Amino acid sequence: VSPNVLSLTGLAGGLGTGLALALTAVSGFERAGFLCAVAGIIVRTAGNILDGTVAVESGRLSPVGELFNEVPDRLSDAAIFIGAGCAAGSHPLLGMSAALMALFIAYLRVEGKVAGAPQEYCGPMAKAQRMVIILVIALYNGLAPRPAQPVVQWHGQGWGLMAAGLIVIIAGGVWTAVRRLIRIARALEQVNRTNSRCL
Repeated sequence: VSPNVLSLTGLAGGLGTGLALALTAVSGFERAGFLCAVAGIIVRTAGNILDGTVAVESGRLSPVGELFNEVPDRLSDAAIFIGAGCAAGSHPLLGMSAALMALFIAYLRVEGKVAGAPQEYCGPMAKAQRMVIILVIALYNGLAPRPAQPVVQWHGQGWGLMAAGLIVIIAGGVWTAVRRLIRIARALEQVNRTNSRCL
């Protein structure tokens, strides 16, 4: 299987996850939607892990492989978090904020690489951690009986576990962005000092 096909398969899983999460707001589809989202996250993650591994191990590195590796990831992140914001027990503003935070964190990593620093994957809220939070909440909401799913009423809105998860992702994302900025800045200063000594 082509690494690029695996990347697109991961994208399909991400888009499907976002749709399934959004459909949990439809009465009667809550449980099925959350369980479909779990399956979608697994497909997205498998595609994301396998595309690079297959490319390297099989020697099928492509000139556009980097695009297939990065662009579907960003689209998947946006779809999943926007869908999570529209899910039962959540709020669209939280989903949009989490999507923007995920995109900003990825942007910092790529911008650091362009500037000459090593790619930064540090957390505490990198891609893997974000996906684990959504996966665990979706699995719980899909399997747990309704009385065991906590909901807080605030301003006429029911805030459940998905809203709480998105708040954790946003707050952890801010911390992650600050950590990455600091580490990238230090790496660039080190590169500059090394280059100055060489001159």
